[in-house]
Amino acid sequence: MIKGNRHRRLWTLLIGCLLASTVAAQEIVTTPGKPTGVYGVGDQIEWKVEAKGDVKQVAYVIKKGGMTVTKQGTLDLSAGPAVLQTTLDEPGTVLVEFKGKQGDKEIKALAAAVAAPEKIAPSAPRPDDFDAFWKAKIEQLEAIPANPQLEPADGGKAGVEYFKLRMDNINGSHVYGQLAKPQKEGKYPAILVVQYAGVYGLPKTNVTNRARAGWLALNIMAHDLPFDQPEDFYKQASQTTLKDYVSIGDEDRDKSYFLRMYLGCYRAVEYLASRPDWDGKTIVVMGTSQGGQQSIVTAGLNPRITAMMANVPGGCDVTGFQIGRASGFPYWSSQARAKKNDKIIEVGRYFDAVNFASRITCPAIVSMGLIDETCPPSGVLAAVDQMKGPKEVLILVNSNHHGSNNAQAAYFSQSEAWARRLLKGETGFK
Repeated sequence: MIKGNRHRRLWTLLIGCLLASTVAAQEIVTTPGKPTGVYGVGDQIEWKVEAKGDVKQVAYVIKKGGMTVTKQGTLDLSAGPAVLQTTLDEPGTVLVEFKGKQGDKEIKALAAAVAAPEKIAPSAPRPDDFDAFWKAKIEQLEAIPANPQLEPADGGKAGVEYFKLRMDNINGSHVYGQLAKPQKEGKYPAILVVQYAGVYGLPKTNVTNRARAGWLALNIMAHDLPFDQPEDFYKQASQTTLKDYVSIGDEDRDKSYFLRMYLGCYRAVEYLASRPDWDGKTIVVMGTSQGGQQSIVTAGLNPRITAMMANVPGGCDVTGFQIGRASGFPYWSSQARAKKNDKIIEVGRYFDAVNFASRITCPAIVSMGLIDETCPPSGVLAAVDQMKGPKEVLILVNSNHHGSNNAQAAYFSQSEAWARRLLKGETGFK
């Protein structure tokens, strides 16, 4: 446990190999000198590198922050395993890309490490008018009646009431979601589930399983779309009106696609708090990837949130590339450079989860994958390190973004343990 001056900071470091490539299908295998993948600034970072099959040489590229190349070369494996070493001279992460050939087949692998994870700072300060902007947007939202439309439906689980929900949002848009609660009378803690990237419908089990456990559960769409349409409906939207939706309005903070999305999350929290069957104490928000991004933002925007759970969250530290760190989803930095338009980055700063994180005072559990190139870990840690409340941080040393080979199992196990404790009115920590 690492303790701050006034706040408890619990850092759970997963022990495991640094590659998802230890299964037979992978042929480049690395063994870290320090199995946690966590080092101090200036420490020697080391991997033993070996290969299966007929691979005799492996090319490598070492990238500080997942972006800035600091070293590259070739390892000779003809006589057996080789050792690769590097260091980090400041808090941050390092990513190593390995490539080799077995016949005509190219094989690839990744390894990573982090130095002083509790000391990684954002790459840029928040905009001076950040708070004023969001205060004005919340006021704009609150001037619009939520007008909740609740339609009973079949949830498919005994002992659970299930509903379709629609509410009004800014600019004539809507919040669509599914709500479930225990069938018996009572007041219940609430949980809001927010969605990862893409355009798709929502399975009923997202809320019915939670309701069966005792939650007042709400799961909302990230888009202004009903959640229960045929698969072709979402496929059509993803290929037309919502194709590359992360870039919609990216040059104007008043038109950003994420403005409606974030305010929809805020409205969902307010709706839960308005219900007579809420226990008046607990509202949790949780999500993965884009859902983790929304979770951080929601906890930062709405003080009603009492706990936050975010798995490999996106949208963190979008200005990271300016100091040599990789920036991932929603890829605003890539778009800005491709279009040679810095306005995209300026707008993105108002929607960067890092800039909401310092407003979070509730307990939080957050994970990141060290070999995650979609939501790079340095940005996630920069957000986590701004949070003011007690937190548990899971560094998933062998996880890419999708958690291949069950690499995110520790997060799902631990977050469910949190959910069970939160359901009882506890903080989430043991």
